[in-house]
Amino acid sequence: MNFYPKNKIPEREVQKFIVIFYVVGTLGFLIPFTKALFIAITPFALILNIYLLALYHKSYSKKTVSIFLLIFVLGFFIEVIGVNTGLVFGHYKYGSGLGIKVLKTPLLIGVNWLFLSYASTSLISSFRLRKNAAILIAPVLMLAYDLILEQVAPKLDMWNWSGNSVPLQNYVAWYLIALVFVLLIKLFNINTHNNIAKTLFVCQFVFFVLLMLI
Repeated sequence: MNFYPKNKIPEREVQKFIVIFYVVGTLGFLIPFTKALFIAITPFALILNIYLLALYHKSYSKKTVSIFLLIFVLGFFIEVIGVNTGLVFGHYKYGSGLGIKVLKTPLLIGVNWLFLSYASTSLISSFRLRKNAAILIAPVLMLAYDLILEQVAPKLDMWNWSGNSVPLQNYVAWYLIALVFVLLIKLFNINTHNNIAKTLFVCQFVFFVLLMLI
């Protein structure tokens, strides 16, 4: 894929842009006057993230696209079941922070599962762990991400839990689902060596930590 900015702007400059983007985003959410605006544009920010990640993915094949689509579809419909029954994660409902919803579920939630599975696997690949270790540890990164995100999601109107309490069931389900998605990526040897993905994951994680702490 050679759409803008690939081959037009050095990769390192794109990484700098991502860092600045999240610094501005953090300030936007922390300033009361601009918070509502930044909540409204959150879906577009997530779309930009996945666009940049997809752009800098090394190579596409029918197998790669099929696995990406499978993770997106599975992620979305697991959330559909979860939000409509409470059987997967517990009882919760989505707000407007993630954009258009189908069956009470934002379409972007499937994209988010794909993003996190890919990006966490990409980040773990930097440490050159054995395949089995990488399969087990990448979902831990996703779980750590969720532990932080759960603290700020209600403030960003992403979702809310019944009784304002996150059940242990949610974290167990998150790890197991993440494990399945990472396993798919690894079993089918999808190349996730992507510096942009690593930068996006770290920036998002730090972004949510700052919103939780400040």
